[in-house]
Parts: sequence; C-alpha cells; structure tokens
Amino acid sequence: MFDDLVLDAVERLERLWARELANVEFLVEDVPKVPRGVTAEDGIPFSRLETARSGRARIIVYRRPVEIRTKDPEEMALLVYDTVVEEVANLLGLEPETVDPEA
Repeated sequence: MFDDLVLDAVERLERLWARELANVEFLVEDVPKVPRGVTAEDGIPFSRLETARSGRARIIVYRRPVEIRTKDPEEMALLVYDTVVEEVANLLGLEPETVDPEA
C-alpha cells in the first residue's frame, strides 16, 4: 500500500513535470540510516534527495517514519504526497507551491 501511495504521488507530478523528472528515480526504504549521535529529538526524516553529477537524482521516501506519524490511510496519503512534492521542489530549486499549486 505504501509503495502505491508513492507511485500515485510520482504519477501525479510527472503529468506536470515529465521532462524535469525523466532522470529521477523514486524509491521506498523502511527507515533512514541515521548517523550516530542523532536522536529522535533531532528529527527523523521522511525522505532524502540524492543528486549525482551525471544529472541523475534519487528521491527516497521512508515508510516507517511516515506510518508512525499518521493515524489513517488518508492522512498517510497526504503526508506521502507532501513529502514527494517537497523533495521535487528541492531538486528543481522551486517552492512546493510552484511544483503543485493545487496541493
């Protein structure tokens, strides 16, 4: 189910940004690798953006932090979508509202 939420978010954004997202890989991982010394109070990320000099990029969405933070499937879908929009905005150097004005 979680993978489908990420896929739905990506498909929605690809309709608006197909060319810009052509070299972007979207992945789901269970949890982020947190460096030693980082605690929950420091914040556990929902996602990560990785870019390469080749122009390729990866956006990774972390399942467990999102699941823990949400109460029901609808809330989870919204958080997944907002998370993907935020990372795409970071990648493109835009504000999230520009990436999807309807969000």
